[in-house]
Amino acid sequence: MQIPTPYLIFLGNAPDDLAAKTGQGIVDWRPEHCLGQLRLAHCRADLGIPDCTLAEAATAGARTLVIGTVSPGGDLPGEWLPVLKEALDLGMNVASGMHVALRSFDVLVEAAASQATQLFDLRHSDAAYPTGNGLPRSGRRLLTVGTDCGVGKKYTALALHRAMRAAGFNADFRATGQTGILISGSGIPIDAIVADFVSGATEALTPANQPDHWDVIEGQGSLFHPSFAGVSLGLLHGSQPDAYVVCHEPTRTTLRNVSAPVPSIDEVIEATTSLGRLTNPKIQCVGISANTQALGTSEAAEYLRELRERYRRPACDPMRDGVGDMLEQIKRDY
Repeated sequence: MQIPTPYLIFLGNAPDDLAAKTGQGIVDWRPEHCLGQLRLAHCRADLGIPDCTLAEAATAGARTLVIGTVSPGGDLPGEWLPVLKEALDLGMNVASGMHVALRSFDVLVEAAASQATQLFDLRHSDAAYPTGNGLPRSGRRLLTVGTDCGVGKKYTALALHRAMRAAGFNADFRATGQTGILISGSGIPIDAIVADFVSGATEALTPANQPDHWDVIEGQGSLFHPSFAGVSLGLLHGSQPDAYVVCHEPTRTTLRNVSAPVPSIDEVIEATTSLGRLTNPKIQCVGISANTQALGTSEAAEYLRELRERYRRPACDPMRDGVGDMLEQIKRDY
């Protein structure tokens, strides 16, 4: 899946900034891909980039209208259809991470066909992948794993990739979710893959490469989450990571949307290492990434210090401190 840039980010009538987190992620990590934002009359979200009409964006060269917000239940509101059709009529592609597929609307399919443009349904995949084979392959891979979902796996992978590239590493970010795909422009929506083929799709996403090349892979879910553990395990086995980073949110006590307790970092390290050895016997943890947004500056610093002392590994909040210590650990180990 390759999404043409630059983007016009459509926020619809998003009620707040949280509802526009997909658009915000793109602006945070790929501002150069963002030509502007399009908001309906009652939209309360603002990405801090220029407002554009569809006509203005098309004239300025926008190639894809990206739905950068969510709606209750993942539905595509009927009032959006004229906007999406107009974008297609103006020669733009349309990309969506909604559960309801763009291609389920005949008016959009017909408009795209008439203009030879594309509909990108990021949560739907027609690609065929083999089952995983677990065979060793050249190149290096790093996977972000989590104590829970929504703890910073994507942002940690992006921060590491950016730091690696700045340090001269031969590295690529490999997206496995809708926002990651929109940020990078390519990837595989791993939660849209039939279960038997998750590890095979991950092998296809991270193929054999040069010995010094790193794939930095966006993790999904958690091995301890009853809803998403299957996807997390398929990613782990398919990516065959040489290194992994544990991502954690220190104030959370129960897993998102279920009543089960959040596992300890120790439990995640033990399970990831044990299960990961099936396809890479040399797998190891190279650091801990903590999302300390809910902590004050001094409290966050003390928490990270405690993590470093306890686990004898680099510990950081990528958004506060960067990932320099983890990068140094990777240089030493590999």
